[in-house]
Amino acid sequence: MAVQLPDAAAKYAEGTQFIGGRARPGTSGRRQPVIDPASGKPVLEYELAGPADVDDAVAAAEGALPQWATATPADRSEALYRLTSALREMSPDLVAAESAQCGKPVRLCEEFDVPGSIDNAAFFAGAARRLDGMAAAEYSPDHTSSVRREPLGVVGSIAPWNYPLQMAAWKVLPAIAAGNTVVLKPSELTPLTALMFAEAAREAGLPDGVVNIVTGAGPDVGEHLAGHPGLAMISFTGSTPVGRQVARRATEGGKRLHLELGGKAPFVVFDDADLEATVHGAVAGALINSGQDCTAATRAYVQRPLYEAFVAGVADLMASLTVGDPADPATDLGPLVSHRHRDRVAAFVDRARAHATVVTGGRVPGGDLAAGAYYPPTLITGAVQDSEIVQQEVFGPVLTVLPFDTDDEGLALANDTPYGLAASVWSRDVYRTGRATRELRAGCVWVNDHIPIISEMPHGGYRASGYGKDMSAYSFDEYTQVKHVMSDNTAVARKEWHRTVFAL
Repeated sequence: MAVQLPDAAAKYAEGTQFIGGRARPGTSGRRQPVIDPASGKPVLEYELAGPADVDDAVAAAEGALPQWATATPADRSEALYRLTSALREMSPDLVAAESAQCGKPVRLCEEFDVPGSIDNAAFFAGAARRLDGMAAAEYSPDHTSSVRREPLGVVGSIAPWNYPLQMAAWKVLPAIAAGNTVVLKPSELTPLTALMFAEAAREAGLPDGVVNIVTGAGPDVGEHLAGHPGLAMISFTGSTPVGRQVARRATEGGKRLHLELGGKAPFVVFDDADLEATVHGAVAGALINSGQDCTAATRAYVQRPLYEAFVAGVADLMASLTVGDPADPATDLGPLVSHRHRDRVAAFVDRARAHATVVTGGRVPGGDLAAGAYYPPTLITGAVQDSEIVQQEVFGPVLTVLPFDTDDEGLALANDTPYGLAASVWSRDVYRTGRATRELRAGCVWVNDHIPIISEMPHGGYRASGYGKDMSAYSFDEYTQVKHVMSDNTAVARKEWHRTVFAL
């Protein structure tokens, strides 16, 4: 039995656009279901946004900008603290809605997605008062210099379906804490918790138009938003191919751009690592959110003395996990987000079967799970480094394990993909781990762990994984314009440096 959609989310059947402080229907003329992936049945149907809704949302954000951009840091901070409280009060409904639209186990929603989003709100409520620059001083003998951080303007954000609530928080919070206003496009598959987030912002007293939501399809609404002349910036999280399309559209108008794209995170195990810790870390890191996580451990490189024991331990632990009803607190893995995505993941594994060994999993389940978009924890060995299953983002509960001999080889293999979002290294030797953290080309490197994130630290990648940072005070670098103000202190009309231009 699937999680019941709460009334707080069900009301959006009549209005899945949140523009200028109120919910309203889309204007595209096309209906879109929200499907419960556990049952394959619709839990809600709504009217998609069209380009006209984007125009209205940008206009609402532009209208709210002067008031919000000139609010004091203290005023913005207080509003975000109220938003934190509103989200906390809404927690049970957020859990139910997130589970219903994504198929996430309630345990994951209750212990990760929802509290993590609330913590983000609390962090940015405090960070809103710390938009610091360099100290004002006389860096030139005749002038006083200071640095201002100013909001960019209206920010357009495009978020994915794998963490709808957290991505809404990651996109909206740093932008509005810095004084910008936002138009967010969540995935049309999973819009509910983003809309509830906007409703919480309204209840917290944020001015109408500061947070706007347009729920539409990427080819029309996403493209129109990315190219909209009223925006100062586009922030996109999603796949690398789509991110490149968004970048082309955005840069035509000279917009600031922030991209958090795909990943293929390596999990590097040296021969002195704690075997039990690596096995548990690999299974947790590979299977969080049913593997639908761009930082998930997808490629385990294990030094040969531990390789066989590691494979056996991971296979046994994967086989013991409970795949099933997201509403059951005992469930470890729920379904993937859709049958279409499940079939995509299954096709990756089926193609790999021709040249590699599927140790456990690898088959679409039948029986009680047949109606849902389920796929079991899957372990693959024997693949070669340049194969599709090793190089391409599968985005499902699939871990590929490869052996290596020397430290040089292990780190070289780990870096041998186009991506660079996250990585982990496992060893008891601080010099080995120190070398790995220096040489692994990824925006986040964990040591003897894989996956934990915290609001105070930045998240973002290298290379094909994009650029820019979510979370932390570093995210303000994306959402503010740095202005140098230089004031003359001399009151002298004829300055010495004028002689470089005219000599009188």
